[in-house]
Amino acid sequence: MITQRLVSSLFWFIIIFLAVKYQMVLAFCLTALIIGGLYEFFSLIEKKGIYIYKYFGMAIGIMIPLSIIFRFELTKSWELLFIVLALVSLFILQFKRPDNSQAIVGISTTLFGIVYISFFFSFLIKIRYLPQGQGYLIAILLITKSSDIGAYLIGSKFGKHKLIPRISPNKSVEGSLGGLVFSSATAVVGRAFLGFSYVHAALLGLALGILAELGDLSESLIKRDCKVKDSGILFPGMGGVLDLIDSLLFTAPVFYFYMSSMLK
Repeated sequence: MITQRLVSSLFWFIIIFLAVKYQMVLAFCLTALIIGGLYEFFSLIEKKGIYIYKYFGMAIGIMIPLSIIFRFELTKSWELLFIVLALVSLFILQFKRPDNSQAIVGISTTLFGIVYISFFFSFLIKIRYLPQGQGYLIAILLITKSSDIGAYLIGSKFGKHKLIPRISPNKSVEGSLGGLVFSSATAVVGRAFLGFSYVHAALLGLALGILAELGDLSESLIKRDCKVKDSGILFPGMGGVLDLIDSLLFTAPVFYFYMSSMLK
């Protein structure tokens, strides 16, 4: 398992390096991950016997990052308009179904998948487009993933007290604290990318570490509800796409809004 994790980590290190350096590589990678994440999420929901609009959800999900990449803005708050139109379209699709059962669950779950995966993850593209966005993108990736690494390393070696066993049996309090220490320390070490003082960087790293762990736990909750261990098997030693990006789904949007407010 460790060897597989190292190989997968090395692969993603190379991909991330290229993505940070070249905007089109970033756009392609994030769009591919969104497609994979949506497919995994909707496949999990289908296993629960819930009727969802899988391919409609994936189509809308792809349009969100593409609209950001090509700077398409129909209105100032175009994302909200996009979600409203998606909801209206889902109701129209439901009208055409001969069966009214699971209408609310199906519509709600499809829209949730679009927002949770595509909308949230697309904030990484927005971060890259900010002034000094390349440094910010490096910072958010390093801080978030250092939380994952710290939680895994400390939890594996010192974990004794279960965090929330009904959601994630393998996560421990010690691992959670280790993840927060790693994320805060990484923010301090990489504060040159942020332009903050040591204390500011440490507090930001701590806040992002908490969000990263909440993102991880949230995806674990979804998997437990669907009675699966991993969202997929695409990346040996890591699981699926959702297992790879879960912590970033919460840190990316919060970091974007925070940095945007600091730049005003």
